[in-house]
Amino acid sequence: MTRFNEIAENLAEVQGRIDASAKMSGRNVEDITLIAVTKTFPVSDIEILKELGIHDFGENRDADGAEKARMVSAQWHFQGQIQSNKIKSICSWSHVIHSLDDARHFEIIEKFASHPLDIFLQVSLDGADNRGGANREALYQLASLVQASSTHRLLGLMAVAPLGQSAPEAFTSLAQIHQEFVTEFKEATFLSAGMSGDFEEAILHGATHVRIGSSILGSR
Repeated sequence: MTRFNEIAENLAEVQGRIDASAKMSGRNVEDITLIAVTKTFPVSDIEILKELGIHDFGENRDADGAEKARMVSAQWHFQGQIQSNKIKSICSWSHVIHSLDDARHFEIIEKFASHPLDIFLQVSLDGADNRGGANREALYQLASLVQASSTHRLLGLMAVAPLGQSAPEAFTSLAQIHQEFVTEFKEATFLSAGMSGDFEEAILHGATHVRIGSSILGSR
C-alpha cells in the first residue's frame, strides 16, 4: 500500500467517525474543524493531506511548525505549551493559537505578532501546573485582555483531558465551563478539544475543533 493510500484510508475513517459523532450530537459536520496534527511527520505527508482536502494543520513545537509553514501554505495552528522566548517566532507562522494561558504571553503577542491571530484560551481541568491551562479566575482576566485587543480575536476555550480522568468526565466539565464562559464572552463560541483517543466524546460535548494525529498518520 502506498503512503497516499494509507493516509487516505485513515482520513476517510476519521472523517466518517466525526460525521457520525456530529449527527449524534445534533450538529452539522461542517461546523467541526479537523486539524491534522503533523508533529514528527514529514512535509510529504502534509502535501498528501492537502491533496485530500485538509487545510488545517497543527504543531506542538515552534521550530517544527516554522519550518513546515515555510514549505506548505495552509492554516497553521500552534497547540503546544507556550514558552516566552518562542512567542515571537510562533506569531510569525501560526494563524491560530490554542494554548494561551498567561497574560504575560499575550502582552508579547500584542507586541510582536505581524498579523492578526485567532486565539483559544487553555483551561486547566485538574489544576496540574505541568500540563498548562489557566484556572477560572485567571481565565476570565485573560479573556478580557484578548477581547479588548483591536488586532486579535478570542475564539473560545481549549483543554486536554487530564491523565487519570475519563473522557466523558473531562469533557462534561469542559462543556460546563464553556457554557458559563460564553455568557460573559458571547463571541467565544468555539471549543478546541479531543485528540485521536477521545475526539468522538469531545464532539458529543460540543467540540468545534478536534486535533487528530496518529489516527490519520499512524504511530510516531
